[in-house]
Amino acid sequence: MKNNYNKIPEQIIKSKRRDIAVFSTEGTNIDHSVVEAFGDEWLKFQNYTDETIDIFVKEYFDILDDTMVNKNTYAIDIGCGTGRWTKYLSTQAGFIEAIDPSNAVFAADNLLGDITNVRLSKASVETIPFDDETFDFAMSVGVLHHIPNTQQAMTDCIKKVKKGGYFYCYLYYNLDNRGFAFKLLFKASDLIRKMVSSLPAKIKKVICDILAAVIYLPMVLLVRFFYFIGLKKIGAKMPLSPYKNKSFFVLRNDALDRFGTKLEQRFSREEVIEMMKNAGLDNIIVGHTAPFYRAVGRKN
Repeated sequence: MKNNYNKIPEQIIKSKRRDIAVFSTEGTNIDHSVVEAFGDEWLKFQNYTDETIDIFVKEYFDILDDTMVNKNTYAIDIGCGTGRWTKYLSTQAGFIEAIDPSNAVFAADNLLGDITNVRLSKASVETIPFDDETFDFAMSVGVLHHIPNTQQAMTDCIKKVKKGGYFYCYLYYNLDNRGFAFKLLFKASDLIRKMVSSLPAKIKKVICDILAAVIYLPMVLLVRFFYFIGLKKIGAKMPLSPYKNKSFFVLRNDALDRFGTKLEQRFSREEVIEMMKNAGLDNIIVGHTAPFYRAVGRKN
């Protein structure tokens, strides 16, 4: 099922488990400082356990079914990061191409271990090394909102999907379903993000670990308390409630993910649907629970 590349790799790197083809990541729709920062992040937070991945899978992929992904599916994970989503997909699909423009591909190589139905390549959204209309299923989870032109990036991804195939993505929401107080709190946190993300990498990592300990953890413990005493409705409305079942490792990772990047864009539910339609999808399904917004559509 594995296809040949439609481009010649610049080099082949022999990693611990597999060879990784490296392609150019040059283009107009990429911020290389953001890519480098995420490469550093995923090399730091690469040790995801199967138990942690399973928790995420139940939250992120509940809108998929076996008509979209099955053992006959040739799939691609665009912006694979640590490879945690690829690892899940490897149990559902026939074969997966996993690409990332950063050094996260080496973290993915470690996490994926001896899994044989995955090939890793270093490439960007603009330099995906496969022909258009190659894949039955493509996904990009938590990636496109970190690219300067999200609509163009989504269009470039969907070009690689066959007609009748599916594209799944997760994009940050713009709090369109939240109240005034929640949005005000977010604006304050966004000011912190803009300051922290401009710091040198080593200092930024330390600051984000501190934020995980003094902001994330106390808030998550409070959410857990409300759930424990039966006040689930109150707990569910609190900031960071989706982290109630997450480990401190995940809190540290997501603190760096949230506060460590200088480029993030956020979208309403309607904007996500409109971008997917503009890129050639129909039959769009958007999840109605956190995390917001995860969506899947069929290429027409």
